[in-house]
Amino acid sequence: MPGGHYMATATLEEYLEAIYKLSEKGAVRPTQIASALEVSGPTVTATLHRLVSAGFIKRDGGDVLLTPAGRSLALDIIRRHRISERFLVDVLGLPWDEAHEDACMLEHALSPRVLEALELYLNKPDVCPHGHPIPTAEGYISKVVGAPLCSFDAGADVKIVQVAEDDDAMLAYLGSMGMFPGTEVRVCEVAPFNGPMMVEVGGSTYAIGREVADRILVADGKKARR
Repeated sequence: MPGGHYMATATLEEYLEAIYKLSEKGAVRPTQIASALEVSGPTVTATLHRLVSAGFIKRDGGDVLLTPAGRSLALDIIRRHRISERFLVDVLGLPWDEAHEDACMLEHALSPRVLEALELYLNKPDVCPHGHPIPTAEGYISKVVGAPLCSFDAGADVKIVQVAEDDDAMLAYLGSMGMFPGTEVRVCEVAPFNGPMMVEVGGSTYAIGREVADRILVADGKKARR
């Protein structure tokens, strides 16, 4: 049976979670995993060997691919992580930019029974505090529809759908402006030559750099840039 005692190893679970998230953007290479997890190349090589032996990944040239068993476990880890984040933010009141690290520790300690009870207590949330979908217990994960905020012209009225969750400083910055999933935003001005965007949120106007705007997914824009 793939996994064996590896299935309960937090380190291998973190790798599977990282591989799945990277695979959503394209082919996954060991160097990308090292960067995402902030570990050395030799450490990644050794851990990938363990994941191959456990039946969770396979190698195709230089690419890293999840097996069906690996994908199933990765989605279960993501499910535990995002439900943990909802609990930490919605119930315990932690800021959304501080919940990730604690959720990483909590996700590995949740039994299926506790996870199910926690999900029911939270009224079965669909997304994490940052707008990323929570996989179901059956392993289904919904697709998010939207476009980066930086792709809209002045005059567009949009609603935030999702925010990148891997930059705590950016999350704190956006949180200070009230830019959470579900928030309505108007694009007031777009500076030329890749300059900042001026956006209106809750009656106040703020400047948003293009790099930050590229990491905010929005929907319902009326005037998309060509």
